[in-house]
Amino acid sequence: MRGNNFTRRLVGGAIVLAAATAATIGAAGLAAAAPPVGNLGTLSSNKQVGLDTDAPTFTTSAGCSADSDGYSLFVYGPGAFTNGLVGTPVTDVNFSTSGGFPVVQGLSFKDIAVDNSTTIVPGTYTIAVNCVDQFAAETKGTFTRNVYFTTATAWQLNDPNQPVNTTTALAVSPNAPVLVGANVTLTATVTPATATGTVQFKDGANNVGSPVTVVNGVATLSTTALQAGNRSLSAAFTGATALIGNSASPAVAYQVNAPVATPTTTALAVTPSGTAAQYSTVTLSATVNPAAAAGTVQFLDGANNLGSPVAVTAGSATLSTTTLAVGAHNFTARFIPANAAAYVTSTSAAVALDVTAFAGVTAGENITTTVLAGELLISVANENVVLPSPVMAADGSLLTTSGSLNTIKVTDTRAGNPGWNVSGQVTDFVNGANSINGANLGWTPKLVDKAAVQNITVGAAVNPANAIAPGATAPNGLGLAAARVLATAASLGGNGTENLSADLALNVPTSTVAGTYTARLTLTAI
Repeated sequence: MRGNNFTRRLVGGAIVLAAATAATIGAAGLAAAAPPVGNLGTLSSNKQVGLDTDAPTFTTSAGCSADSDGYSLFVYGPGAFTNGLVGTPVTDVNFSTSGGFPVVQGLSFKDIAVDNSTTIVPGTYTIAVNCVDQFAAETKGTFTRNVYFTTATAWQLNDPNQPVNTTTALAVSPNAPVLVGANVTLTATVTPATATGTVQFKDGANNVGSPVTVVNGVATLSTTALQAGNRSLSAAFTGATALIGNSASPAVAYQVNAPVATPTTTALAVTPSGTAAQYSTVTLSATVNPAAAAGTVQFLDGANNLGSPVAVTAGSATLSTTTLAVGAHNFTARFIPANAAAYVTSTSAAVALDVTAFAGVTAGENITTTVLAGELLISVANENVVLPSPVMAADGSLLTTSGSLNTIKVTDTRAGNPGWNVSGQVTDFVNGANSINGANLGWTPKLVDKAAVQNITVGAAVNPANAIAPGATAPNGLGLAAARVLATAASLGGNGTENLSADLALNVPTSTVAGTYTARLTLTAI
């Protein structure tokens, strides 16, 4: 206990000396009795709820009477508080007779109890601010209000045993109109702020979301689900107990507009441009603006869809095809938005393309007289052909002899099987300074054998010249002094090995000097 010690406390900016032992006596000896009637008005508080350790500030509803010059504050309640205990001794701090003024409770509820050797119990306590004439020690009038301790340490301004009337107001942001999908915040304000319960927000008769718990008089809900149209929004408060009255806000008209779809443009490029060969690759590239527009592009050839829709990525869509028919084509690209409410469909200008008939492809090979090892080979087992000595013709005009070439082997292993041609050309027969014109030698080509898959044709027979003199030119088509075809293999018919030969015939002038004459037959395979 604090005994007779004086405690210094700050009250409204002034120092007040309060004697704990005079707790039941008003300032200047004024006695406190049962809770007085607030004949001058009421008190409001800076707090709606609090604890026993609080020393609230109360404000009078009017000024004190003109015949008073100060005030005091007493607390009445159960037990030792029955006759009132001093909360603020007489003072004139903030005192006013012309209007309401603040009164600071100098001691907390707990300090009042401790100073008076008592405790706080749940119940109703009355705060009384007395207007006094300090010189005459008379009370001239009183302002009062009740506070309610629901436990030994917690109090509130509202009577917990009396129904609490509430009001509910609704605010909606942002200001209307908004577009569908906008984030709209609904804020309900419930009065008094101490009222506990939930708020159900509504759009007409339909609930918007789930009930929201009221905290310090406020409940808030954000939603993006409001549909297009003139909405009627409201907030319905439901008290947490039967003593807390329900209330509903007035309806708030709120316009939600359907979004305005963004226009788009689509451009089409076709590669190659102008014309393209049948079966070649044709690429159609569409560009959609704005690039953020999501959706697909359907390419069209005239009125017909060309392939399936192609997804737009970063404003572009591409389709390639090799199946366009021969003839004129007229291409367009149509953008189809994924969300028709966000973007507008658009179609490109038409792009023409003429597809020409397939003309085939060409390739070539260079054929030389060089026989490459492992590719096209020609060989003879015996290079020496000996013809019998010429004998006089029956009419005595020339000498003749005949025989056959040794077997000629042709082997073709070249890739691509291009075919080949073997020809022969002979020099003059020479014996020192004497010679026999090579044009006097003729042949009849022969195919000795070949593979079944080969397609071989022997050359035409070449007759010898009629024993013309050395240096003379043979009549057209006679003799082997010019190159003559021995055999030909058709394309795709030459691969493999075949053996060739030819029957020889030689006419010798009767003027030829006796001796051995030799000529060189060159066989060329190409």
